[in-house]
Amino acid sequence: MFDAEKIRGEFPILAREVYGRPLVYLDSGATAQKPLCVLEAVDRLLREENANIHRGVHYLAERTTEAYEEVRARIAAWIGAAEKEEVIFTSGATASLNTVAYAWGEKAVGAGDNIVVSEMEHHSNLVPWQLLAQRKGAEVRMLPFDETGRLRTELLGELVDERTRAVAVTQASNTLGTRPDLRPVIEAAHAVGAVAVVDGCQGAVHGGVDVRALDCDFYAFSGHKLFGPTGIGILYGKRALLDAMPPFLGGGDMVDRVTFARTTYAPVPLKFEAGTANFVGAIGLGEAVKFVERFDPAEVEAYETALLRRTEERLGEIEGLRIYGRTPDKCPIVSFNVEGVHPYDLGMILDKLGIAVRTGHHCAEPVMDHFGVAGMCRASLALYNTPAEIDALAEGVRRAVRMLRP
Repeated sequence: MFDAEKIRGEFPILAREVYGRPLVYLDSGATAQKPLCVLEAVDRLLREENANIHRGVHYLAERTTEAYEEVRARIAAWIGAAEKEEVIFTSGATASLNTVAYAWGEKAVGAGDNIVVSEMEHHSNLVPWQLLAQRKGAEVRMLPFDETGRLRTELLGELVDERTRAVAVTQASNTLGTRPDLRPVIEAAHAVGAVAVVDGCQGAVHGGVDVRALDCDFYAFSGHKLFGPTGIGILYGKRALLDAMPPFLGGGDMVDRVTFARTTYAPVPLKFEAGTANFVGAIGLGEAVKFVERFDPAEVEAYETALLRRTEERLGEIEGLRIYGRTPDKCPIVSFNVEGVHPYDLGMILDKLGIAVRTGHHCAEPVMDHFGVAGMCRASLALYNTPAEIDALAEGVRRAVRMLRP
């Protein structure tokens, strides 16, 4: 059976206090905490085997290079990629999505073309497409969601046409928790020869992915949301697309031959990994994937869903509280506001009670605009949270509301 209390013992930070109270960490959607296996792997690497990868024939360089490439193969298997060369290490999902928008977009998008982006996207899967459209004289079209947070895929026929070059959508909304049905989105893109780009930052953590079964063309996620280090992320791309794309950054390790007359480039994935890679972060991410692989995905899903339902029920008992995003198959993210209470004020009082939630627009301002609010409070859950912490959140919100709305 899934044992959250036992798992918590592997996360040292969860044992600490904040303002003299036990930490209740409900901000994993922003960054997840790190288990001991990740902390120890990073510490061991820096203490015992630190050396730059791909550049040396000495023992330490060979050890780190081998470990780095083993992680590439592990992640390729974990996400269902056809080959490890389809996995590119980046500094995070933002860098991954910008790489697609620049390296793929420069050749594939022209004046009069369009890119369809869902209304619920994180800024990192919207702004790069806006920048591309501005450079190329293209158009960004919005695929909206309804009041429950359901993506209105029935409108794809009105938005996707022969001039559509890409459709960009999240696997799971970082604000609403919505997990859209991606199949009609990807099928609509492919029907007109467009590529499907998926932001998997939340989806990779909550439910995982099989990129070949999904048949997306590009997929991005960040290590720090998957219990791994910060500054490391993944870009998956179909091999044929990656081979055809020019490099995004120039520098060391991404070249084949350099002269002042011309430069030729290394094959994928190295073509997109210019400079000294974050090999420490990559190896730490590999340990995080090992950690996740220990658990039965169905058990984790059931446990997180139970936490989500408890959160919605307990918060739903509070007068004037509204939860945004009520689709049945959502991931464990609950964004809410209380009538007459500013989310920042609510978040600050919860903080003094030791409860860490997110406040603001969550890098998803179009979602805020949709609901006509400046910001929201967000509780994002993970496999190390407990029912008692959910109860503490609900009681904390009640207490804050009594203080802020007498």
